[in-house]
Amino acid sequence: MCKLNPSARFAAFLLAFALSVGTAQAEIRSLTILHTNDLHARLLPLEDGRGGFARLATALEHERRASEACLILNAGDLVQGSPVSTIFRGVPVYEIANLFGFDAATLGNHEFDYGWQTIPKFLTTARYPVVVSNLVDGAGKRMTDKPYVILKARGLRVGVIGALTGDLPSLTTPKTRGDWRILPVVETVRRYVAEVRPQADLIVLLSHLSPAEETQALEQLDQVGVIVSGHAHKGLDAPIPFQDRVLVRVNAYGGEFGRLDLKVDTATKKMVSYTHKRIPVDASIAPNEAVSGLIAKWEAEVAKVVDVPIGESVKEFPRPEVRALMERAMAEMTGSQFAFINQGGVRDALPKGRLMARHVWNVMPFDNKVVVGTFKGRQLPEAVTRGRKVDPDGDYRFVTSDFNAANQNAPGGFGTTGLVFPEEGGLLRDLFIDWIKQQKVLKPAD
Repeated sequence: MCKLNPSARFAAFLLAFALSVGTAQAEIRSLTILHTNDLHARLLPLEDGRGGFARLATALEHERRASEACLILNAGDLVQGSPVSTIFRGVPVYEIANLFGFDAATLGNHEFDYGWQTIPKFLTTARYPVVVSNLVDGAGKRMTDKPYVILKARGLRVGVIGALTGDLPSLTTPKTRGDWRILPVVETVRRYVAEVRPQADLIVLLSHLSPAEETQALEQLDQVGVIVSGHAHKGLDAPIPFQDRVLVRVNAYGGEFGRLDLKVDTATKKMVSYTHKRIPVDASIAPNEAVSGLIAKWEAEVAKVVDVPIGESVKEFPRPEVRALMERAMAEMTGSQFAFINQGGVRDALPKGRLMARHVWNVMPFDNKVVVGTFKGRQLPEAVTRGRKVDPDGDYRFVTSDFNAANQNAPGGFGTTGLVFPEEGGLLRDLFIDWIKQQKVLKPAD
């Protein structure tokens, strides 16, 4: 046997090291990310026949099995949007979502709708990690235990960092939000990227952000390879690439989900290529039996309240027209001259034909209350009067929701501050149901 002298052994070591480095640099691994966002508790199929949690569960499992290495991620706003969620304050939705096989999720602003005290119940109900890096209380303590999680997919290490929109204060009321506050998204995520990078082959930002925040994160977080986002409700026509990273988002309500197939260079810790498609969840998909069973259980609990007829509609009313109907109802039922509800407060259309209370619960899932005040004409902003002639010195009754009253100058609000609404009524949803019952038949305004 030939023995190498020390110099030869050292040269052989260098050659082996160089070959190993070359191999590492050439190691390209596959990863599939299935992603959802803004499911909003739409347990049952939508009016167009798409969606439904039972079909979605089947479709996600099918795509997972068809993938070499797969993660399933949810980008927030799992709750709020259907009677089961509203009546039972979101917890059953988390129970059902456990059957989706989520590997990680983040929170959305609507998780706060039932009061921040409910969120710990969501976190303990979820059998998957829920991560948010930039949500803290006055003492700097995070609401979620983890700002990020390191997931493994066939040996590929994926760091998933959660982030929530800085708009949270204007999307909640002080009562529901408590003293929780949002830290700057990019600055906070960048701090955790430094911690995650040594542990991961790829970093994913799982976020619930405004489009402007998404763009900022995509352009400034250069070590985040993928941003999976939600909050805008409208899916992207195509992924948004920027240098060696990409942003994806799909439509709300579970009528579709996304499949992002990546090639990852584990040596450089960068994405080298991707393909993406939005997969419809339609009636051709067989419902998952376990999910169907849980949904049936909870729907039986609410049927007596919501599956009751309240009137008829001569046409389908899309959301902008539903908004006008609601404002008309608010004004007539409170004897007010002016009414305002933000367009974002209208969550569904009203169908043609028989109207059920469920339709209004889907339109207005929030437990917003009606509030009324009397103001001088000069105090009413254009967003309220909408060009109607007012006497600057005249007195006018103005009705809105307690949410709008608490967020007067927020985006989508009526653009003023300091208006005080001393009269408080019942739930806006109940007022609208009672008004439809009085109308009996909904028709377009003359």
